[in-house]
Amino acid sequence: MPELPEVETVRKGLEKLVNGFYIKKIDVLKERSIASLGGSQEFINNVQDKFLGSWKRRGKYLIGNLASTTNKSIGFLVVHLRMTGHFKIIDRHEKSACPHTRVRIWDNNGRELRFVDIRNFGQMWFVPSKASPSEIIPGLKKLGPEPFSKEFNCNYLQNCLKKKTRTIKSALLDQSTVAGVGNIYADESLFEAGINPKTKSKNLTKSELKKLCESVIKILRISIGEGGTTFSDFRDLEGLNGNYGGQALVYRRNNKPCKKCGHTILKEKVGGRSTHWCPKCQK
Repeated sequence: MPELPEVETVRKGLEKLVNGFYIKKIDVLKERSIASLGGSQEFINNVQDKFLGSWKRRGKYLIGNLASTTNKSIGFLVVHLRMTGHFKIIDRHEKSACPHTRVRIWDNNGRELRFVDIRNFGQMWFVPSKASPSEIIPGLKKLGPEPFSKEFNCNYLQNCLKKKTRTIKSALLDQSTVAGVGNIYADESLFEAGINPKTKSKNLTKSELKKLCESVIKILRISIGEGGTTFSDFRDLEGLNGNYGGQALVYRRNNKPCKKCGHTILKEKVGGRSTHWCPKCQK
């Protein structure tokens, strides 16, 4: 599933390539891709003949501003890529689309913003301007602080985790703890911090939590700079792979030597999720 760096990479692409995109026509090829009330027809009625403006990211959600032809704000286009969703910009007119195409959006020059999703778990919502996306979309209501916000710090983590017996790996994957961190960056951040992923959350010291906060921010910033990670399906709007995967120190490096100490990287299930870690560096 695309995590914060991948979603941020897509946000930057949308900001660059479709800011001011006039939505002339929409074709919804898969009904389940539209999650807002009223289904695809209501979605089309509300979004068509509008301009896409600036984009922001909240956790793993993308939120685009919609404006009328008179530049009046009319609401938001919200997207969650889920496991395999991604956007493509098609500059030339193409009548056909691959079988995994779920939504096609054209401007008045024939340029197309295409949503492709192999697993078909991705979702889109129209949210009217009288409401905020977090009021309408349940997942947005539950999100914890953004990793780059002042709210995400060791005091916050200490208060959040002080009674939690679940593992710190499971806590990091909980979007109500911190927004946007998934399996790749939880593993990499815990390695950077030198913390065993199976440690009970409540047993971490304040100095360990401080190091973990710093590690999460550092790893996410590095990955954003590399355009995210591509291990299978992720692509940016221009079809390029993310480059962070080549820098990963533990993720998907099981049975290989640790780049810090030479010990063999292990892989096991922690909280039901595949977890990669070095038992020597992360005691």
